[in-house]
Amino acid sequence: MAQVLVTGGSGFIGSWCALALLEAGHSVRTTVRNLGREPAMRSWLHAAAPFDDSRLTVVRADLARAEGWDAAVAGCEYVLHVASPTLRQAPASEDEMVSVAREGVLRVLRAARDGGVRRVVLTSAFGAVGIGHPPRSTPFTEEDWTDVDADIPPYQRSKTLAERAAWQFIRDEGGDMELAVVNPVGVFGPLLGPDDPPSLRLIRRMLEGKVPACPPFGMGYVDVRDVADLHLRAMTDPAAVGERFLAAAGRSLSAVEIGRILHDRLGDRAAKAPTRELPVWLTRAMGLINHELRLLRPQLGRNLDASSEKAQELLGWCPRLIEDTIADTAESLLALGLDQ
Repeated sequence: MAQVLVTGGSGFIGSWCALALLEAGHSVRTTVRNLGREPAMRSWLHAAAPFDDSRLTVVRADLARAEGWDAAVAGCEYVLHVASPTLRQAPASEDEMVSVAREGVLRVLRAARDGGVRRVVLTSAFGAVGIGHPPRSTPFTEEDWTDVDADIPPYQRSKTLAERAAWQFIRDEGGDMELAVVNPVGVFGPLLGPDDPPSLRLIRRMLEGKVPACPPFGMGYVDVRDVADLHLRAMTDPAAVGERFLAAAGRSLSAVEIGRILHDRLGDRAAKAPTRELPVWLTRAMGLINHELRLLRPQLGRNLDASSEKAQELLGWCPRLIEDTIADTAESLLALGLDQ
C-alpha cells in the first residue's frame, strides 16, 4: 500500500478519491486551503467507511501559493491532483482563473518531480476535450481538444490550458515521473456531507422547482464514485502512463431526460422536476438576462456526446448506470436537505 497525496481533498471529487484510497488500504495525505475544514471532512469520511484515522493526514496548501507543496508531496509515491478553481469559488477574472489553474498544476508537478513521486493523475475535464467545436454527430474521444481560440467559458478555457501545460511539463521537465489524466463529463453522485458542488445544482434546482422547463442541450454524465475508481486505476495500471481517459457513463442525456428520470425513480418526491423542454430561440433570449443560461448558449440545441471506450478497454473500468446515479444523487440531496 502506498502513501498518496490528494489535492483538494475536501471537494466533491477529491473527497471520494480520498475515501476510495482509504478503503483500498492506502495512506492518504490531502490538501485543503483552510484547515478549518478538516474536522468536517474527517467526520464525512468516517461516516462513509471505517478506516484507521492515522492513515489520513490533512495539510494546508493553496494552488495560488508556492509554499506548502514540497512538504505535501514528501514521501508520497503517487499524487492525485484534483484541486482546481471551480465555478463555486471562481477568481475575480478569467485571466486569474486560467492563471491559478495553470500555475497550480505546474506547482504540484514540480514539487512531485522533485519529491520523487512515481506518477501523477491529473483531474482535467470534458471541458478540455469537447468545447468550441462545430456541431458533430460522432462522440468526442481523448484525441479531441477544446478550441481555446473559440468563444468558450472561462472554466473550460482554464481546464484546457492547465492540462496542456501539464503534458508540456512532462515532456520538457518531468524526468522519470509519469502522468495520466482523467477527463470527467458532468459529475453526479451522492454527497459525503453537506455541500453544494456546482455539478449537482441542476438536479438540486429541478427538485426545488427552480427549473420550470429544461434548456435544450445534451451532454454526458458520470458517477463521482466511478470517477474516483478511474483515478485509482489510472494511478497504478501501467497502461495508463501518458494517456487521457474520458469518464462517461453511456450515452449523453438531455436535461429533460434527467427530469423524467427523476420522476420515474422518485415519484412524488420529484414532483417539481420539469418534463418540458424550452425552444432554443427562447432559451437564447432568456440568456440575455440569465447568467447561467448565457454560459450555455454555445451548447444550446447540441448534443455533446463522449466515449469512455478507452478507459473501459485499457483499464477495465465499468461505470454504473447513469439512471441509478441520478436517483442516488437526488436521494442524497433530499436526505441532506435541499436548502443546505
